[in-house]
Amino acid sequence: MDKALKTKINYEISQIDELIDKSQVLLSLVNNKEPDFIEITAIGGILHSFYNGLENIFVLIGQTLNFDFKSSPQWHRNLVDCMFSQPNFLPPDLRLLLTEYMGFRHFYRHTYGYTIKWEKCSHLFLRLADFWQTVKMAVTKYIEK
Repeated sequence: MDKALKTKINYEISQIDELIDKSQVLLSLVNNKEPDFIEITAIGGILHSFYNGLENIFVLIGQTLNFDFKSSPQWHRNLVDCMFSQPNFLPPDLRLLLTEYMGFRHFYRHTYGYTIKWEKCSHLFLRLADFWQTVKMAVTKYIEK
């Protein structure tokens, strides 16, 4: 992988790190109570931004594989499939949760914020930092080989 591409991926990693870091205040607010409208709307934006960042990284990696994932209307799912088809990249046990983040991103882009239900997305937000650390380690290891 060339240096310019690694720089782009590392930039995306730094952006997600900052998003996770800035989300800690909100996480502490909703850790023991259901979020109000403003908090759930913010959570929706955070989850959406998080998945967009992951997708940006995956697109960059996909380009190195000459994977033509955008030729299909289901390119978002095809991109995830491509990432899991790479040997020793993403642990298979991440697939279900990654697919849920992708599904939330789709939902968020096509709905109004007031329709977001905490019981449907709480596990995504509460596990965000841990999930990111696992993905980040996999991405870092992949781009350094």
